[in-house]
Amino acid sequence: MNGPIRKVATFVSLLMAMLLLNLTVISTVRTESLNEDPRNRRVRDAEFSRNRGAILVGNQPISQSIERSGRFPYIRSYPNPEIWAPVTGWYSYDYARSGLEQSFNAELAGTSSEQSVGRIVDVLTGRRSQGANISTTLHAGAQQAAMRALGEMRGAAVAMNYETGEILALASTPSYDPNELSTVDLTAEREAWDRLLNAKDEPLKNRATREVYPPGSTFKLITAAAALEDGLVPSSMVDSPASLRLPNSSRSMGNSTNCGGTRVTLEQALKTSCNTAFGNLGISLGGEKLQAMAEKFGFNQEQSIDIAAATSRFPAELDQAQAALTAIGQFDVAASPLQMVQVAAAIANDGVMMKPYLVSTVTNKDLTVLSAASPSRLGQPISRSTAELLQQMMVATVEDGTGRPAQIDGVVLGGKTGTAQSAPDRPPYAWFVGYAEDPKVAVVAFVENADIERNDISGGRLAAPIFKAIVEALR
Repeated sequence: MNGPIRKVATFVSLLMAMLLLNLTVISTVRTESLNEDPRNRRVRDAEFSRNRGAILVGNQPISQSIERSGRFPYIRSYPNPEIWAPVTGWYSYDYARSGLEQSFNAELAGTSSEQSVGRIVDVLTGRRSQGANISTTLHAGAQQAAMRALGEMRGAAVAMNYETGEILALASTPSYDPNELSTVDLTAEREAWDRLLNAKDEPLKNRATREVYPPGSTFKLITAAAALEDGLVPSSMVDSPASLRLPNSSRSMGNSTNCGGTRVTLEQALKTSCNTAFGNLGISLGGEKLQAMAEKFGFNQEQSIDIAAATSRFPAELDQAQAALTAIGQFDVAASPLQMVQVAAAIANDGVMMKPYLVSTVTNKDLTVLSAASPSRLGQPISRSTAELLQQMMVATVEDGTGRPAQIDGVVLGGKTGTAQSAPDRPPYAWFVGYAEDPKVAVVAFVENADIERNDISGGRLAAPIFKAIVEALR
């Protein structure tokens, strides 16, 4: 072989080696990233054409795939879309997924590792693959009651069986229609996305799980828990002046209610939601004890639920003034409604915090169960005796305190109102968190904006009726 031919042969051999190496890298290393690349329309076409499983409440689908003709043989359909959108999320060609559509995407699409045998059988028999069905823990009546009670307000509500951790309702308003994002008319889909994404009231936000807000006076439950664990009892006396000068600060803390005197019991302070009494508790307990109790209840820790959830925040290294403010749920404390319902649930469950979950079973098309959830403990933030004392105080708050609007004849209820200041240019947030002895449910109701006068906003006036409507729907 002469020199020029040898050089050409070497060059061609080198190109072939590089080609084989590139193919190997693509097939072994880059497969996943290429499949997930949003520009890879072949992958998206294949995924959007699958017969996804249904998401069920009882036996009724709240998300399902409907067969059709055309480019995509199936389209995702959402019956009663705005009622269930906070749970299902959307399933879109251009804008991916959210909610349960996202967190259980592999099972719904039939592509999870647990479904690999079924996929092989489908290939061998020539059958078209079908995804698994997702059965939820939700209660249709409670969800409808929550969405109806929230109405046109911006807000959220969560109901949870405090003995098991089952989520019975998960509402966020305003809602939206996920059918607009699952349409095969991609021009209409993009127009709907732009409209929803830029809407002033932000309907795509899941305010129940993905957003955190100042919890206001509902946080006094955690401050009271810290005080009880530190040796106080409901009859312990606490200073409750009309105004509390914050240590080493030019600011003062006032009361929005009549505390009943300048020195009241801890139970009276909770009943009347007395700011200065709890501010004094925050100063005497100190930031470290408040932080430790908040973290036992789940603050500063990743939330564990079947859909994406935000981490609730409690600040560290507080001075005395900041400790006073955090004790009443202000300063830099921020919590999701999901977090606050877990606080009430742990108190109602004698101090035991259960893991919240939305999905009970994942069932294959042949009715075999791929996975099933069962109640599990997250921990015990407070002792049983402390929980029982808090229950006593919360029941008193509903019977003869700020929580009176939540009363239901014949039902023992415990609760706590909250009105949280956020910024001078926006209205306060209204909260109510509580529980019922029968049915065994903890509920949080949160109103971000009700479009009413600032002076008319309070947890008892706005949020307590939402709590009441959900509990009544579960009776």
